[in-house]
Amino acid sequence: MKLLEDMIRKNGTVLPGEVLKVDNFLNHQVDPKLMYELGGEFKRLFKDEGITRILTVESSGIAPAVMTGLQMDVPVVFARKHKSLTLIDNLYTATVYSYTKQVSNKISVDKRFILPNDRVLIIDDFLANGQAVQGLLEIASAAKVEVAGVGVVIEKSFQKGRKMLEKTGIHVEALARIASLANNEVTFVQD
Repeated sequence: MKLLEDMIRKNGTVLPGEVLKVDNFLNHQVDPKLMYELGGEFKRLFKDEGITRILTVESSGIAPAVMTGLQMDVPVVFARKHKSLTLIDNLYTATVYSYTKQVSNKISVDKRFILPNDRVLIIDDFLANGQAVQGLLEIASAAKVEVAGVGVVIEKSFQKGRKMLEKTGIHVEALARIASLANNEVTFVQD
């Protein structure tokens, strides 16, 4: 998606460890117009999949997931990373490792919000090693719902996440696919 690639080129910063910092439009400050466009693109890519619910992980996946839900007219559920007094039982859970934060989190979804007849679309901000998506797939499996697809805003194609997902046969779409972050420069996969 050219609009997203241009935004990454203009505002993204490559940090040591092959980390792409996009906090000024995606995962700290959010550009709502861009998120709305991303939601429209995910709708176009998954329009024939019979999506009934969108599933994401807090917090950076929420903005693109909500805009996709708005565009598709379906509810959005996000897996919570932190326990609260209101999230105590009747949960689907999985453990997810965050490379950028260097911690493992137990993610949780209340069983009331994923129904047995759902066809879910997983939306997330990044696909690198695939840990967040893998956790959401575990939750979907425990809920016995069908995963109709996975949509990610930015994919680091040089890491193993897509290969892992392709082995499952799930429809995967990335709006920006990065081939390399070498020499502090973002290089995109050429289709």
